[in-house]
Amino acid sequence: MRNMIFVAGLILCLPAVADEPKETRKVCVDVKDKEGKEVKDKAGKTKQNCKEIKQHKKLDGEKVPEKK
Repeated sequence: MRNMIFVAGLILCLPAVADEPKETRKVCVDVKDKEGKEVKDKAGKTKQNCKEIKQHKKLDGEKVPEKK
């Protein structure tokens, strides 16, 4: 009986945990060869490497503490 209650509690809490907003953004950078030229595909578009990175909040009006 205890196991069923525990499992039911986990199932009800799962959607609340899964719906957290993600603070990420997609950043794409052009691919370059050894000579520094952009690499292009068959269609003539430049190739890009895209990554999802975490976006940190900026401190508004607060001073960053200095190291001693």
